[in-house]
Amino acid sequence: MHSNRDKEEMEGGGEIEGADENEFAPGSSRGGRKYSPVVAHDNDRAVLEMSSIDPRSSRQDLKKVKVSMQPDVAAKEIEGSMPNHSVNGPQKESKLELFGFDSLVNILGLKSMTGDQIQAPPSPRDGGDVSITLERPRPTAVKSGTLMGVFVPCLQNIMGIIYYIRFSWIVGMAGIGESLLLVAFCGSCTFLTTISLSAIATNGAMKGGGPYYLIGRALGPEVGVSIGLCFFLGNAVAGAMYVLGAVETFLNAVPAAGIFKETVTKVNGTAIAEPITRPSLHDLQIYGIVVTILLCFIVFGGVKMINRVAPAFLVPVVFSLICIFSGILLARHDRPAVGITGLSSESFKENWGPAYQRTNNAGIPDPNGKIYWNFNALVGLFFPAVTGIMAGSNRSASLKDTQRSIPVGTLAATLTTSGLYLVSVLFFGSVATRDKLLTDRLLTATIAWPFPAIVYVGIILSTLGAALQSLTGAPRLLAAIANDDILPVLNYFKVVDGSEPHVATFFTAFICIGCVVIGNLDLISPTITMFYLLCYAGVNLSCFLLDLLDAPSWRPRWKFHHWSFSLVGALLCIVIMFLISWAFTVVSLALASLIYYYVSIKGKAGDWGDGFKSAYFQLALRSLRSLGASQVHPKNWYPIPLIFCRPWGKLPENVPCHPKLADFANCMKKKGRGMSIFISIIDGDYHERAEDAKTACRQLSTYIDYKQCEGVAEIVVAPNMSEGFRGIVQTMGLGNLKPNIIVMRYPEIWRRENLTEIPATFVGIINDCIVANKAVVIVKGLDEWPNEYQRQYGTIDLYWIVRDGGLMLLLSQLLLTKESFEGCKIQVFCIAEEDSDAEGLKADVKKFLYDLRMQAEVIVISMKSWEGQGEQQESIEAFSAAQRRIASYLGEMKERAQRDKTPLMADGKPVVVNEQQVEKFLYTTLKLNSTILKYSRMAAVVFVSLPPPPANHPAFFYMEYMDLLVENVPRLLIVRGYRRDVVTLFT
Repeated sequence: MHSNRDKEEMEGGGEIEGADENEFAPGSSRGGRKYSPVVAHDNDRAVLEMSSIDPRSSRQDLKKVKVSMQPDVAAKEIEGSMPNHSVNGPQKESKLELFGFDSLVNILGLKSMTGDQIQAPPSPRDGGDVSITLERPRPTAVKSGTLMGVFVPCLQNIMGIIYYIRFSWIVGMAGIGESLLLVAFCGSCTFLTTISLSAIATNGAMKGGGPYYLIGRALGPEVGVSIGLCFFLGNAVAGAMYVLGAVETFLNAVPAAGIFKETVTKVNGTAIAEPITRPSLHDLQIYGIVVTILLCFIVFGGVKMINRVAPAFLVPVVFSLICIFSGILLARHDRPAVGITGLSSESFKENWGPAYQRTNNAGIPDPNGKIYWNFNALVGLFFPAVTGIMAGSNRSASLKDTQRSIPVGTLAATLTTSGLYLVSVLFFGSVATRDKLLTDRLLTATIAWPFPAIVYVGIILSTLGAALQSLTGAPRLLAAIANDDILPVLNYFKVVDGSEPHVATFFTAFICIGCVVIGNLDLISPTITMFYLLCYAGVNLSCFLLDLLDAPSWRPRWKFHHWSFSLVGALLCIVIMFLISWAFTVVSLALASLIYYYVSIKGKAGDWGDGFKSAYFQLALRSLRSLGASQVHPKNWYPIPLIFCRPWGKLPENVPCHPKLADFANCMKKKGRGMSIFISIIDGDYHERAEDAKTACRQLSTYIDYKQCEGVAEIVVAPNMSEGFRGIVQTMGLGNLKPNIIVMRYPEIWRRENLTEIPATFVGIINDCIVANKAVVIVKGLDEWPNEYQRQYGTIDLYWIVRDGGLMLLLSQLLLTKESFEGCKIQVFCIAEEDSDAEGLKADVKKFLYDLRMQAEVIVISMKSWEGQGEQQESIEAFSAAQRRIASYLGEMKERAQRDKTPLMADGKPVVVNEQQVEKFLYTTLKLNSTILKYSRMAAVVFVSLPPPPANHPAFFYMEYMDLLVENVPRLLIVRGYRRDVVTLFT
């Protein structure tokens, strides 16, 4: 029979809870269907009911499936309710159904019960609800393949303005030899980045956001958002660069289209005397703004329209390239163009070496020019010509198969363009004189066959295609960052899955237009380069980290990768950044750092299973193995407190821990460093209360974070507190990272509320700590413990009666490091024997404290004066009351023993009571309590050693001793060290 609770859970058709509560959040119902947890007990049958809210979503209704602990019954029920898909289908499914495997497979979306393919559930973030449905997938937006989704966008971005109107000039300035080196140097950077990108992109399903998604999931949300926003800015600015290039080419080809008067630039220092015209800045601005707006209208049309328009931009580009190479092959010396030599070995030799010189802002050689070009400067100018490899991954949300399309399409585009650049260096260097290369900014049009107009059209369309891809990828990148809900300030750019990011497109267009107004292509280019290189370095570092750690989840389908390639790629990116401009590098890194800092402060926490978490785990394992299990040297000793959260009494509602325990735990750490383990025990059966324990653990973890205490939460289910604590003290921790101090609250309420079970439990916990060799700190007066804002004055008094390895001294010094206690001073009270030299003892203790680098005042109380001093009146009253209660309890024990004819029994075990020893214990605690009240009544905190529970004494007696010890002392720490020194005299 089912219990009522199980019945409600299964008949309600409610929720399913997987092994990980973060993966399948209770209450998830967005998929139109809910599931209830299958609860199996020894005498229960688990019933799994799956019913569809929308009957139209499947071809046939799924009947109720019952899973019985009896194989024959289960097989019959399942055979009658499940369709037969194969010859052995029902028998195979019935066996799996017994253990819940078949239904689990269906829920996870591998295959539906009717054989229909279904969608895999999305990855959860921040514990958010994830709906899991068996319905047919809804029609999605248009998806692109490898060619149109990756190869064409990458090719359009790479084959842009730099190649047409700057590449021949670069060959003339650097020479053929260094131009080849330049192409190889920049190309190897993007090639290695493509390898890293391919590895990460094939390591699982990929959402929108491209490189941001990859970097964020590998290096964490803070790094991902900072690099992602910089890359977005780089894409937006790149769109402006391509628009300016297209407009400049158009105005050079059709000068009559200029609204304003052209700027004439005279040629100096060259053999060519004709002047070179340059379009007006205002024309560039006006035409650039108009073109940007027109491109935005295309982007608003969505992926479908972009895919239709992209070939119209690409085909003329390919045709123009054919015309350029045809013109190079057909060029002769007798061609009318001045400076065109045709393919000539003499030109090849003359143009082999570099000719670095000064130029004006238009790039025309001028001895008085303000700009001096060298290899580093050319790297900054040329590198945008090899960028664009992220154009396909930027549109990852619009791809049919990201794991196949991104590696194949990106690598093909990279190799194709790199080969084209290398061949072009040889051809350009052999076809014209150096002066022609340096002064003819449109050499590609000059040498094109049959006429230059084709090249002008190709240049314009190639740059417009690249601009279109930038304006397409940048908004989707920004929308992906906003959808991850890390930065609230980006919420305006959020979009629903499958929708177009219109707001992000408007914002991107605004940035693009702002850069178009600047109008100078050579000033914009280095800025783009820095942001691109920052993103490429992030991709390489991500792959390097994931490959080096080699976590079990790192299983990329792309096998041609190695961590050394990624490391070299990352170093190349950084080297190129500094080669171009250390000032721009510092600015870009500072911007990324500011965004990182802002995200870490204002951003919402998100656990994406990034590589840093894996690195921390690997480092922790290595550190743990290196520590071993040997005894920790006192110089390396850190307190690892185990905070016992379960109170002796009740806590306020929805408060999982005493509010001051976390404050006290922070007082045991120097500058907040160190780990605390907060534990609590839930009474009951583990199988029945496992979910309660998970809920309590989450609440306790949240509370610890709220109190800003470095620690972890653990909840243990046990039949009772004693057994639970005994298991905890034996098993908690690993190696030398086991907790070494047990911290708990003193049970002040046990007599007031007549909680008779507390003495035995309290004494049992102390004995367990002694056996396990754990230090103990018991806090009396926890309600009055100060927080970090409550300043304390006075003294911290130590009644150092037994040797405890220096733990009491160390804890007092740690208290002084906190702002609330930094105004206090330490006093150490020593009890000297009657015949000993009190002054000598005081000098020895002072010398000992001096060697320990501890500032404290030493006060010696001789045994003789201690015996002769008058006790405090309140101590005498407490002493008399304790005597009466012990006598009454002992009388009851004797009567019960006589009646039952058994030895004296207490706490379920025989005890031996030596009444004289009991009186001695009571008298000792009386003297100590009276001394504390005499000397330390106004102390901020009093430390006193914890006396061990006497063997064979009732727990009730020990509680009376302890109550008498702490009587009328408002704030007391009772400390017991363990068999290890925690302080040392030596350096």
